[in-house]
Amino acid sequence: MLRIYVDAATKGNPGPSGGGIVIVGDALHEQIHVPLGECSNHEAEFKVFIKALQLVIEKELNDQTVLIHSDSKIVVQTIEKQHAKNAMFQPYLQTFQQLESHFPLLLVKWLPESQNKGADTLAKQALQKYQ
Repeated sequence: MLRIYVDAATKGNPGPSGGGIVIVGDALHEQIHVPLGECSNHEAEFKVFIKALQLVIEKELNDQTVLIHSDSKIVVQTIEKQHAKNAMFQPYLQTFQQLESHFPLLLVKWLPESQNKGADTLAKQALQKYQ
């Protein structure tokens, strides 16, 4: 099983944004920070979530069960309900649905910010590096 932790940081709302991704598996521990461009904090959370799944597919690590953690309730609820009330989030949901088909089992779990410090730190580093 592969565990992924994601978080985003935004300066201003909207504003420059960065994302943090932690990937943990058997003999694997990767920490990645990515630029997310100018966006709202909710958009940034969706973008880093999608980017993490794309990275796992690119690295060909998607042949196993994947559990992805986010401290964004909006992202997790949108995925769980397979519905986006906000029209701005619908393209992210559609992208997730396309990516999901590349995994034998993809689980999404919300966790409190206090349990997502690694990804949070990386997101803040990305924000400083890319703004």
